[in-house]
Amino acid sequence: MQKAIIGKKAGMTQIFDADGRVIPVTVIEAGPCVVVQKKTEDKEGYDAVQMGFEDIPERKLNKPETGHFKKGSVPNKRHLKEFRMASEYEVGALVKADVFSEGDRVDITGTSKGKGYAGAVKRWNFRVQSHSHGVGPVHRSVGSMGANTDPSRVMPGKKMAGHLGSEQVTIQNLGVVRVDAEKNIIAVRGAVPGPNGSLVYIRDAVKNA
Repeated sequence: MQKAIIGKKAGMTQIFDADGRVIPVTVIEAGPCVVVQKKTEDKEGYDAVQMGFEDIPERKLNKPETGHFKKGSVPNKRHLKEFRMASEYEVGALVKADVFSEGDRVDITGTSKGKGYAGAVKRWNFRVQSHSHGVGPVHRSVGSMGANTDPSRVMPGKKMAGHLGSEQVTIQNLGVVRVDAEKNIIAVRGAVPGPNGSLVYIRDAVKNA
């Protein structure tokens, strides 16, 4: 069965394995999540499961949101996420951290840290221009746009200065190192996108190597 869960990034730490080797891990507060809606190939044209995470008072929801939760007779949730997968879960089922186990490989999606406005060198790893031979005070500028008489304009998609970060990033094939079902904690090897306290989505690895 395919597995997925919503969680919050708690931060990074390190743990030791049985051989005494240190492992850098990201600690994630995973679930508990409730299945709010289930979509099937016959009815919607594809298989999917919508999960809800974190309780929220009804007064903070609008009428369509309130009706959505009442239709499934499930508690009101702050965050909703649809996972495209075939699942045995039914509406109202509770999904906890122990859906994953040690040794599993997972893909984790989050929103990267926003770094504001950045130049082309920092944003796209452009090479810095020469600091001598009359280059002038433009060592970190973009340089030529390559727009001559034809086409006489800068083409869309040109790598230039602009907003850096704060975009959806998926880290693939991370290993689950530890699972604490009582505290709803999952520790995965390596780094996960986003600041501490940000929302992350965990699911089975597509490239399980």
